[in-house]
Amino acid sequence: MAEAEKIRFDLVAALARAGVRPEIVRAAPKAVFFAQGDAADCLYYLQSGRAKLTVTSAGGKEATLALLADGDFIGEDAVAETTGLRISTATAISRCIALKIRRTKMLHAMQQEQALSDLLLSFLLARSLRVQADLVDQLFNSCEKRLARALLLMANFDASQEEQAPIPKISQETLAEMIGTTRSRVSFFMNRFRRQGFIRYDGGIHVHKSLLNILLKD
Repeated sequence: MAEAEKIRFDLVAALARAGVRPEIVRAAPKAVFFAQGDAADCLYYLQSGRAKLTVTSAGGKEATLALLADGDFIGEDAVAETTGLRISTATAISRCIALKIRRTKMLHAMQQEQALSDLLLSFLLARSLRVQADLVDQLFNSCEKRLARALLLMANFDASQEEQAPIPKISQETLAEMIGTTRSRVSFFMNRFRRQGFIRYDGGIHVHKSLLNILLKD
């Protein structure tokens, strides 16, 4: 995506001007960037691939909080915490390339580069609004609408395109965790979406913009 490419270039250039050289991390599917309870001493910038944030209860129940794509920060809470611990686990879903930036280095770079501070602040505000929208979605929308919204978000919905960029393979269990339902319900609606031509499977999930009609239903 052109916009994501521009952000990547701006980030790397801003870090370089501040004298910060991030570590390049290559993660295979299921690789863990950090685990719940780890020290929050760095953050990552996802250049390519998909990752997810999950949280596990004391009883061992796991819930997916968010799916992340290229152009997203991972573990940005490290910037706000001095001796904090991770409250979630970040795991690669597909092959990922990310920039790893130590907390102290990021704070230094943000002091030197206003554009970098603005970029991170913009991301944090967008993430906050997304969390609020997710909460409203959970409280008021049906499972079908929640699933349609999740698929459109993961595909980076663009109304000018008939078919969105394919979503890498993702398990129905993960989708169920994201929208707060069972795997069988996800399977039911995914099959319905496929029959109606809203999605198709071909090396990933291809989402047609007509899936938006599900969200517009009364």
